[in-house]
Amino acid sequence: MIRRELYMSKIRPFIGKDIVKVLTGIRRCGKSVMLELIKEELKENGIDEKLFLTVNFESGAVDYVRSAELTYAYIRDFAQDRRGKIYLFLDEIQELTGWEKMVNSCMIDFNCDIYITGSNAKLLSGELATYLAGRYVEFRIYPFSFSEARKMLPEKSETEAFQLYLRRGGMPFLYQFPLDAASAKQYLGDIYDSILVKDVITRYRIRDVELFKRMLMYMISNIGHVFSAASITRYMKNECRGISNETLYNYIEYCKNACLFHLVPRQDLAGKKLLQFQEKIYLTDHGIREAVYGNNLRDIDQVLENIVYMELLRRGYTVMVGKNNALEVDFVAEKDGGKEYYQVAYLLASEEAVRREFGAFKGIDDNYPKYVLSLDELNFGRNGYKHLNIRKFLLEST
Repeated sequence: MIRRELYMSKIRPFIGKDIVKVLTGIRRCGKSVMLELIKEELKENGIDEKLFLTVNFESGAVDYVRSAELTYAYIRDFAQDRRGKIYLFLDEIQELTGWEKMVNSCMIDFNCDIYITGSNAKLLSGELATYLAGRYVEFRIYPFSFSEARKMLPEKSETEAFQLYLRRGGMPFLYQFPLDAASAKQYLGDIYDSILVKDVITRYRIRDVELFKRMLMYMISNIGHVFSAASITRYMKNECRGISNETLYNYIEYCKNACLFHLVPRQDLAGKKLLQFQEKIYLTDHGIREAVYGNNLRDIDQVLENIVYMELLRRGYTVMVGKNNALEVDFVAEKDGGKEYYQVAYLLASEEAVRREFGAFKGIDDNYPKYVLSLDELNFGRNGYKHLNIRKFLLEST
């Protein structure tokens, strides 16, 4: 278990404070482990673990997870049996109907420090925001970065570790035990099925499951490409299936809510405006793509772009795709009033490729840094534009 300091450094200032800490992210990305890391930090600060109460709402082993009223009663009894502040760790809380009001009641009625996790990106879009109004803070948790995966593979060279990361992605379990390719694929496939069944199909009562899965596979195969409702409609027609734009966008929204997809807007860099219906889609974990669709190494340009996008999110950037007249900048990343531009390529194998990738920045006259990332070992930087090896970029200190 690595300490995941990128997240702990953000959570640490709020530990022990009268504010609910909410950890959201895709299933199996390490949210429960983050709760264990927080417990370890509390114990290091002298807090008795007898004051910790952990409830997993996916567990069928205890009755009190069946309703908000039973959960509240159990927490009340726990609090009454202890002196001083208690520490509540409520895992996968979206499984509990009425959890928002229950958490709010705990905040009011008990001397407690609350940490909750959920596998829904919209966990805070409903009643919790109303009930707690300014008394919660959210932390987005993602699968392992390459830097984290590298720490779990000390016996491998940097190149070997990256080749494994390209295929397996960043789900932490895959790096805790030695697994062969077939076992890793099965594990990721099971996660994918769990997300579809629990977080999408059942939650949103999707009736035409086959249509939904076909649409999803098309999106997974086309990560990093400009999303078009028309292109999906044409694809479905070729499959002898029809789908309306409303249904299509609903399906995409459901997958976003389940933390499976990220829909990234495109920005006109000249007009400084967002371009409607010209987004790109990326997966939270590219290993899932290899497990359910395959071809990560064949489609390495797309996968590298996906990896860089997720890395920028981990580093706290707001990310958009840039349209520079007829050219496209893969990513425009903004944070703390600053901005950075990124082009992602597999290899700069020819002078034409070099001109194409660096040429995407032509006419962008601001003084913000502009990077081309590729797997080349040689430095092709020019005209003030920087060139970095992708592995080195991913291993940079954040």
